[in-house]
Amino acid sequence: MPVPLSVVELKAFVPAKDYALSRRFYQDLGFTLASDGGGIAYFHYGPTSFLLQDFYQPEHAGHFMMHLLVEDAQAWHSHVEQLGIAQRYGVQLTSPVLQPWGMLDFTLTDPSGVLWRIAQNVPPHPHQTTRP
Repeated sequence: MPVPLSVVELKAFVPAKDYALSRRFYQDLGFTLASDGGGIAYFHYGPTSFLLQDFYQPEHAGHFMMHLLVEDAQAWHSHVEQLGIAQRYGVQLTSPVLQPWGMLDFTLTDPSGVLWRIAQNVPPHPHQTTRP
């Protein structure tokens, strides 16, 4: 009989061009720095977490994307704007957009060029098909 398998957590390793700058960026954004050592910083926001690594290759960071599913994308966007994150860190922040796949989302780049897509699920409009 097969042994039942379980998963505790899944975390991505996010690259950092300037490790100290990226740590400050994520802390300023509201993530909690839970541990830091050996070039790996463990960040979480509630039950959501990732590992920031002191590693950078332009091609990798430029194609790396994180997706953060939130309850209220507009509130998150306002939070990021009020903190002045884009201006303070010289990163890009887009306006929220209702996507055809049934999400309201916006994007934020981190100081290394990692793209964060921050989104919330929204009910589909009658003319939209539902996601699989």
